[in-house]
Amino acid sequence: MKYLILIPALVHLYIFVLESLSWGRPRVNKLFGLKPSDVEATRTMAFNQGVYNLLLALAVILGWCLWMGFPNFGKGPFAGLVLMVYGLGSITVAGLTLLASSPNLWRSALTQLVPAGAALVIVFLA
Repeated sequence: MKYLILIPALVHLYIFVLESLSWGRPRVNKLFGLKPSDVEATRTMAFNQGVYNLLLALAVILGWCLWMGFPNFGKGPFAGLVLMVYGLGSITVAGLTLLASSPNLWRSALTQLVPAGAALVIVFLA
């Protein structure tokens, strides 16, 4: 069950790849509803946003590793819990923000919100 906590991190690693490494490819353009003429104007913003997603994913992954005891040091589980809750909470708030600000992007919002919210429930029940 604790492995499910990593799903939001994997989703955000995928989003990082889309926004920072694959921006402008036809499939990515379609996924984000971009016209080819808008790609260059949004490339820097997308790259920056992708890096945010990478950092959130890394917070969850590193937090999970510490929480599970890898590597093992005195305050690892507590530090890991703090990192996981920070990362998952940030992803949850980002999903809520997207849903509130752009209701037409509800699928994207729920893709962030639901796994992160479920992972937070798992963390707090563990």
